[in-house]
Amino acid sequence: MPEKTILVVDDEKTILNMFHLAFSKKGYIVRAAPSAEEALDILADEEIHVMFLDLNLPGMNGIDLCRAIKKKSPMAILYALTGYASLFELSDCRDAGFDDYFKKPVSMADLLDAAETAFDKLSRWKNG
Repeated sequence: MPEKTILVVDDEKTILNMFHLAFSKKGYIVRAAPSAEEALDILADEEIHVMFLDLNLPGMNGIDLCRAIKKKSPMAILYALTGYASLFELSDCRDAGFDDYFKKPVSMADLLDAAETAFDKLSRWKNG
C-alpha cells in the first residue's frame, strides 16, 4: 500500500486543486480524478485506501462509485462530499459504505483531521 496516498474525486477543478494543495502541504500524495470512471482507472493501477468522493459527478455518481470501490477494496476508508445533504442521501451514503460525509463548503482542517484519522486506523489494522 503506498503510504499516505489520497484519492480525491470531484468534477470541480477548483476543489481538486484546493485538495491537492492542502493535502500535499501535509505530506500526502494526492491523486485526483474529475469523474468516477477516471477514479476507477486510477484504482485499477494503484492501491489507494483513503478517498474523498463528491456525490454529484457526471456519469456514475459518488454513491455508485463508493459501492464499486468497496467491492474491490472493502478496507478502504471513503468520505462523501456533497453540496446538499438530504436525509435520504445520507442514508444511501451509509448503505453504500461511506465512513463519513462532509457538506460543502467544508473546513480543510476537518478534512485533514479525517485523513489523519483514516491513516491511523489503517495503520492499526495493518499492524494489529
